[in-house]
Amino acid sequence: MPSSRATCALAVRLLIGCGAVTSSPWVVAEWSATAHGTMFYTDDVGVFSATRRLSLDGDPTQPALDNRLTGQGSDAVFEPMLDVARSFANNYGTTTVDLRGQGFVYFDQSRYSHGTLRVQAQQAFSRKTALLFRYYYAPDLYLGENEVRTPGLLAEPGEAPLPETAAEHLELSAERVTSQIGMLRVKQELTEGVALRLLGRYGTRRYNAEFQQRDLNFWTLGPHVEWDLTDAVTLVIGYHYEKGTADGATQPLLADDVSYVNNYASTELEVEFAEDFKLIAGLHFERNDWTSTLMRDERKGAFETVWQGEALLLYQLNERTKLYGGVQHSNRSENIRAGSVPNTNVALGLQASF
Repeated sequence: MPSSRATCALAVRLLIGCGAVTSSPWVVAEWSATAHGTMFYTDDVGVFSATRRLSLDGDPTQPALDNRLTGQGSDAVFEPMLDVARSFANNYGTTTVDLRGQGFVYFDQSRYSHGTLRVQAQQAFSRKTALLFRYYYAPDLYLGENEVRTPGLLAEPGEAPLPETAAEHLELSAERVTSQIGMLRVKQELTEGVALRLLGRYGTRRYNAEFQQRDLNFWTLGPHVEWDLTDAVTLVIGYHYEKGTADGATQPLLADDVSYVNNYASTELEVEFAEDFKLIAGLHFERNDWTSTLMRDERKGAFETVWQGEALLLYQLNERTKLYGGVQHSNRSENIRAGSVPNTNVALGLQASF
């Protein structure tokens, strides 16, 4: 697995290498940069990261999140983001290479602070047809203090809870995961104002040593439909089917198999009320069906559902600067526990283009 330093260096070399190509067939090159600074208030730091990525263009199927990792209290979070891109006109259309660095800095609970890197290249063959490749890297994401599985300290089905002498030996440790995802997406305009996007992903999630049974590989397939209802209103509807297979499926003594089948549906609406005022709203639904067949695994026969709604208002201050603010609310529930896990995030930010 490449280190974050090596991955960043590779991305920079890609951009520099593309910038050095100025002879035919590359005939025109253009740089652009966009910087964001966003302040968040979240009422649960344990769920914030998963809520932020639950979108068609994000990483909606997050790592397995045990209930003991939720309900970790509120915090303020600062999200800096820089997006640098270079476009080239060529004999095949227009190629755009894009590098994005993103961070999440928690004010009080700093263990949750982390960063991500996204490198992508898009080839627009015409106004109607485009191909996008993306690499996404999220290293060492802290999920919380979780129970380390120890063979021999797990109760058999139907048995009484662990005695105090055994419970005293339960060990808690920081759970961390590194995600790497490659994505390929084809976009084709079907008719004026209606475009179809077909998406495929393959990725890995690798955990620290105490939770290696959760290491998994996954793949995703899904269509998106983008529909310009009017010049000022755009609707996007999407669906993803995803399957993940974890190492824990072959380790029955640990009884911790996080393999799953995921169904995710999303609708996003963008409305431009005026030239300088825009609303973006979304509604997302996700269902994780855990596929464990291990007798003592609490996920055997279990499923999890997530509902999430969000609204974002953007105001164009001038040609290069936007002010935005919004709110997200999600609700997670499981069939093996009563109650649900809510999360609300409120945001205020500034975007500047160069």
